[in-house]
Amino acid sequence: MANTKSAEKRNRQAQKRRARNTAVRTTVKNAVKKARETLATKDTTKSADAVKNATRTLAKAASKGVLHPRNAARRIARLAKAAKAAKA
Repeated sequence: MANTKSAEKRNRQAQKRRARNTAVRTTVKNAVKKARETLATKDTTKSADAVKNATRTLAKAASKGVLHPRNAARRIARLAKAAKAAKA
């Protein structure tokens, strides 16, 4: 338990950040999952939109500091590679 006012404030801030980061991570996971599912169906128009949306959410999460930039870049590259393979 926090003993000082500043420690209590830091704790409140950490709780807010943790809640925000969890929400962003969940949206990222859902977007990537949806993209992978649409790629499996071979529907090119829906899959292109889903991959674009997942790429956007991953990039946003990286810019906000929720994900490490290289982690996001790696996931984006894998999605793009899967999209290219599904297209061919």
